[in-house]
Amino acid sequence: MATRRAFVTRVPTRAPDDVEGLERLFAQGSIRPGAVVAIFGKTEGNGLVNDWTRALAARALRDALARHAGPEAAAAACLVMSGGTEGGLSPHFTVFEVRDAEEPAEPGALAVGRAHSPDLAPEALGRSGQARMVAETVERAMRDAGIDDPRDVHFVQVKCPLLTPERIADARRRGAEPVTPDTLKSMGLSRAAASLGVALALGEVEAVADATIGRDPMVFSTRASASAGVELMGHEVVVLGRGRGWSGPLRVDHATMADALDVEPVRAALARLGLAAAGQLDPGQRRRLVALLAKAEASSDGRLRGLRHTMLGDSDLASTRHARGFLGGVLAGLVGHGELYVSGGAEHQGPDGGGPVAIIVEAQ
Repeated sequence: MATRRAFVTRVPTRAPDDVEGLERLFAQGSIRPGAVVAIFGKTEGNGLVNDWTRALAARALRDALARHAGPEAAAAACLVMSGGTEGGLSPHFTVFEVRDAEEPAEPGALAVGRAHSPDLAPEALGRSGQARMVAETVERAMRDAGIDDPRDVHFVQVKCPLLTPERIADARRRGAEPVTPDTLKSMGLSRAAASLGVALALGEVEAVADATIGRDPMVFSTRASASAGVELMGHEVVVLGRGRGWSGPLRVDHATMADALDVEPVRAALARLGLAAAGQLDPGQRRRLVALLAKAEASSDGRLRGLRHTMLGDSDLASTRHARGFLGGVLAGLVGHGELYVSGGAEHQGPDGGGPVAIIVEAQ
């Protein structure tokens, strides 16, 4: 019986545009260029509006895919670049493939779906229209993955746009006023609207109002991860879960951290996937850990378990950079390495100061 099988490969990088490791895996046949549906990247920029490492990495990856699989396949791939590898986080790409397989379907096998949205008008960014657009795109990605029940979705990665001075001027020339003239704030509002769009698609909320976006931290998705960038005006959505007609040894689960120190839900998810450990994963367990994806955010009250933190008051370093480095260290201490996809800015992505985590492992 024909099925689909997901493959996930981490590729270390020496620079944002370093595709040598990817090219080597293409040549070896370890990764099939035509089967690549998405690549998540951690690049070593600042993760802010002027972080061009994301665009540089996306361009290098799309060019590499076009050389090997053709321009159509390259254009269809979702390239989600997350800037910022503060602390011990290690720059890398996580490559997702979907291949046809002649093997029986396996209950619980990893399913991967993707979808692209149309371009978003600058004045719609950070408002309910963006949330509805993302919700529709998530639903299409779920159908692509063969996922019928939202409860079978364990992680939704969204790449969303931000505002630039040029985009703001474009809206105003047409008589429309953007949600904010602040380009940095636009990143957070875009992530917020996109995340609530995920919540809408998964039934975690019934509706999204403009007044909620970026303002009510009590409303959130437990499975959304949104990353804003200058390199696009639409949305790229990747859904990870369990769907119909999938085979292979990869399994996925998720956890929700209540705060940046809340590792026990992550430890429990690892145990459900067969990686139970009282302390740090041992080398054999680490080899089975295919990917760990997480969101990081400084708590808005300036406290972590009752103690004051300074992430929000540092004028030299954005709080998202502090949060990425901190959570990266916490999770690296749990699993034993820093090649983790930790993305900063978790507006409506898990509870205030916490966030969602997804784990992909190879079953024994």
